[in-house]
Order: sequence, then structure tokens, then C-alpha cells
Amino acid sequence: MSDEQPEQTTEENNQQDVKEQSQPTSVQIGGEDENGEKLPVEFLNDVPIKLTVELGVGEISIRELMQLGHGAVFELDKLAGEPLEVKINDRLISRGEVVVVNDRYAIRLTDVINPEEINN
Repeated sequence: MSDEQPEQTTEENNQQDVKEQSQPTSVQIGGEDENGEKLPVEFLNDVPIKLTVELGVGEISIRELMQLGHGAVFELDKLAGEPLEVKINDRLISRGEVVVVNDRYAIRLTDVINPEEINN
């Protein structure tokens, strides 16, 4: 009996290539990749993020929710004129006020949160 192993087929080679390519890598933004090359932050420019402007928050029971009808008023925790919260992926980054631009709502940023405060 021979100790030689049979040659791999093209399909087996392709599967091996896919396994090798699909290994996860950890990269620090603005840091270096595994080859020591600097990674530009710009490669993230087209990554979509969710921006939310929060008018306020309120609590309601399911019973009360089921009784709401047309014209019902639901109170929020914010006072009139109080700055609204601007969040990126549910993280507070700024506060601002509502303005109208070309018949659409917009927000004017009045207070940008210090990045060190965001990380805490």
C-alpha cells in the first residue's frame, strides 16, 4: 500500500481557498493591518449609520395604548423649547433645535457632546 495521498480536485482546492479567505481579521481603524500597512479611516466613509432625533420619551400601558384614537394626545418627558437629543446608533452625540428647511424638518446642532463623554 502506498503512503501517497490522492491529489485534491479543483473543487476541493476552491473550498480550501474559501476557508482561508473567510478567516476573520481584527483591524483597528486608523491603525495597521497584519502586514503593518496603515489603514485609512476614509474606507469607512460609505458605511451607513442610523441617525435619530429624539423628541421625547413616554410610558404607556398596553390598555392605554389600545384606547388611543384619532386626535389623542400622548405626553412626552421633554418640555417645550428643551433641546432634542441627536443619536448615532442609539448613542447620544449632540443636542439641537428643530428648524424647517424647504418645507422639511431639520435640526440645528446647538451642543456637540465631547467625544470623551461619549465613551463613558
